[in-house]
Amino acid sequence: MDNSQLPGNTPTWERQTLEKLAFAALDEQKAKRRWGIFFKALGFAYLLVVLFAVVDWGSGAQHEERHTALINLSGVIESKGEATAENLIAALHAAYEEKNVAGVILRINSPGGSPVQAGMINDEIRRLRAKHPDKPIYAVIEDMCASGGYYVAVAADSIYVNKASIVGSIGVLMDGFGFNGVMDKFGVERRLLTAGENKGFLDPFSPQVEKHKQHAQSLLNDIHAQFIDVVKTGRGKRLKESPDMFSGLMWTGAQSIQLGLADQFGSVDSVARDVIKAEKVLDYSVKDNIAERFAKRLGAGAVNGLWKGISESAQDARFR
Repeated sequence: MDNSQLPGNTPTWERQTLEKLAFAALDEQKAKRRWGIFFKALGFAYLLVVLFAVVDWGSGAQHEERHTALINLSGVIESKGEATAENLIAALHAAYEEKNVAGVILRINSPGGSPVQAGMINDEIRRLRAKHPDKPIYAVIEDMCASGGYYVAVAADSIYVNKASIVGSIGVLMDGFGFNGVMDKFGVERRLLTAGENKGFLDPFSPQVEKHKQHAQSLLNDIHAQFIDVVKTGRGKRLKESPDMFSGLMWTGAQSIQLGLADQFGSVDSVARDVIKAEKVLDYSVKDNIAERFAKRLGAGAVNGLWKGISESAQDARFR
């Protein structure tokens, strides 16, 4: 038996023990590095998934051949978000400036929104149509085209619908709440100071003033008259007016064709293929940047909406 291997032989035994501890420490460090690499790779893969989810990789589409330009108007038309006049007009300019665009399709899924934003889009479509008569623009309504959405649609050369689409709502509303009764019940006093006798116009925490109510109605009537004029101008002799047409009612796509509010049945694909004669469709819609889209995926949009609802006035006039 080799005495150098016995525990009693101190120098050799301690050296072997130290070597074992050192190798164990090295193995542990290697394992930590492997796990570190694994988690870094996992994090990188997650970032790639997020990028693919929020980035529009098709936005750099090639324009070498003749094609149809698609622009989406989706959701409430307002000064913030995707359905803004700024975004829609930028997309329209890009489509009309591209020489290989044979025609433009404006796909609409909107319940309405701001009369100002809708009016700006309508005006620009009419201007571009006059400037580029060789590039027609068609509105294709899918689920809904109501109020401000229809205000935009009537600027197009023709309007195509699905038989079950919802179309119309040619009217204006201003809605809100009156809390003064609840405040009286709980003994809450409203202290409103103004410089100007009408500065507290339609304050939701004060009793409604008849003079203010009448003035608000005159505002709505004026905007409604503008809306009616835009519809009559856009649709012309195709419109079959009825007593209910401008009352705020809505109709199906099939009924809207009978009333002259729309022209024919059609979809994006069928209009591109059969009407524009350019079956290839490229999306020119302006979309949120990566940060904005990622924030929406995380629910920041809901938080902002809640804060907006708390901080802004309860009164709001809009097409709906």
